[in-house]
Amino acid sequence: MRRVMLVLVAGLFLFGLVATDLYASSQADAKALIEKGVAFYKANGKDKAFAEFSNPKGQFTKGDLYIFVIDTKGLVYAHGGNAKLVGKDMSELKDADGKFFMKEIIKTAVEKGKGWVDYKWANPVTKKVDGKTTYVEKVEGYVFGCGVYKK
Repeated sequence: MRRVMLVLVAGLFLFGLVATDLYASSQADAKALIEKGVAFYKANGKDKAFAEFSNPKGQFTKGDLYIFVIDTKGLVYAHGGNAKLVGKDMSELKDADGKFFMKEIIKTAVEKGKGWVDYKWANPVTKKVDGKTTYVEKVEGYVFGCGVYKK
């Protein structure tokens, strides 16, 4: 019995390490995608960049990772997950707990220049409301973002 408990505890500990590494890796991927997007934007201009960011088969959509771009008022200029959102005002968008997370995304980008914002959102894979974190970066008058579900 003692051996079974030891194996169980060790397994949970190792699973925790793996889950933490997966989460950290996903965050690193989101941040790297934003950095790549910012470089593309600076090299090619907003029209070409926003079109490429909104292309679901483009270079800025990797699995469930994609770039979105809003202005500091919440108007969507690019969205790799749903191009139909381009032109929509998302400033009043709330998460599952009623948190105005888009306002926090804008505030974080404007006040800090870059950072992470946590909220709860429907996960299209699990079909459940899961924790999500989004890396945001202010670039000129825009806020670039890329989010990952917490594992």
